[in-house]
Amino acid sequence: MRLRKIAIGVFGLALLFFSGTSFYRSRHLKEPVVAGAGVAKVARLGDYFEGIRGTTNDANVYVLEGTEPGGTILILGGSHPEEPAGRLAAWILAEQGVVRKGRLLVVLSANRSATTVTRLGGAYPPDFSIKTDWGEQTFRMGDRWSNPLDQWPDPEVYVHYPSRQELAYVDIRNLNRAWPGRPNGTLTERTCTALTELIRREKVDIVIDLHEAELQYPVISTIVAHQKGQDLAAMASMMISGSEGFNIGVEYSPLSLHGLSHREIGDNTDAISLLLEAPEPFLDATRGRTGTDLLLTGRDPFIVKAGRHGLLFEKIDENGWPIDVRVGRHTSAILQILETWSGDKPERAIVLEGIPRYEEVIAKGIGAFLRDPAKADPKSLYFE
Repeated sequence: MRLRKIAIGVFGLALLFFSGTSFYRSRHLKEPVVAGAGVAKVARLGDYFEGIRGTTNDANVYVLEGTEPGGTILILGGSHPEEPAGRLAAWILAEQGVVRKGRLLVVLSANRSATTVTRLGGAYPPDFSIKTDWGEQTFRMGDRWSNPLDQWPDPEVYVHYPSRQELAYVDIRNLNRAWPGRPNGTLTERTCTALTELIRREKVDIVIDLHEAELQYPVISTIVAHQKGQDLAAMASMMISGSEGFNIGVEYSPLSLHGLSHREIGDNTDAISLLLEAPEPFLDATRGRTGTDLLLTGRDPFIVKAGRHGLLFEKIDENGWPIDVRVGRHTSAILQILETWSGDKPERAIVLEGIPRYEEVIAKGIGAFLRDPAKADPKSLYFE
């Protein structure tokens, strides 16, 4: 009996060691970003709000400036890091974008804490890799919520500030339920405060929050728009659906649902707030094995079968929803929104070049637009 207890104890310690090593490696995985020629400077989120400086969420802000004055747009990737197309689309903007008129601000890890953990009990892979001509680049997988190591405990009920609306307890760690933020609140709330201050100080005209959604969720393949941006979203939707090779709808931000970027940014700043949703089968409850293959290919026979039974809000077949398709939807939608905005507001135009559209991303793959950090000028190399 004594030997059995010793054996079990040794086995438990071995599990603790190897799992702890894996968790530590995942949390501290460095993700290189090679800032493109269009990046004029890289600020930190803590520059806009002292309460976030030096924390896990003191994220990089890549600033691209044109030679001509114009408007300013902010792109948010990583509000929900388990929706990787948003981060990857933002990555392409930071590494490939060149602004001719106006300014582009890009945040790749809006909730960096959430990139350092995966969903508890979800059997998510800790990371995934994108193939390139120079090898592979590895990214942290991430979760929907901030890491409990950075923010704990959760309350019985999350009371949103300042609306006092009651939300699910776990959403106190959800960046897209904590806008516009609370200066003396949790890490997630303070992160939203910093982002709100960034929007105000930089006089941002448009904020686009990049997301993905499960096919069983009704708000999918759409632009969610604050009432200030309804006309912009509707015109962009028509242009995208008519010329980009895919369809995207428009949803209007509910007036009484608080905490979301498309509601609170528009209500609390001068900016137009939009949120883009692309399909991600990896998140569906009816999925099979939750591995990197499903994450990158978007192919799953169980989800296809669910579609045949009318349980989905977006179509899917044996081709799935590959990551290239999802990223391409985001890059094309961003470009079309900018073109529509600039045509309507020439004095606040934002002209962005160097970014691939939907068909080009599919044809070449995401890896074609990621730069090799091994060959980069150290002055242009940053880490998320």
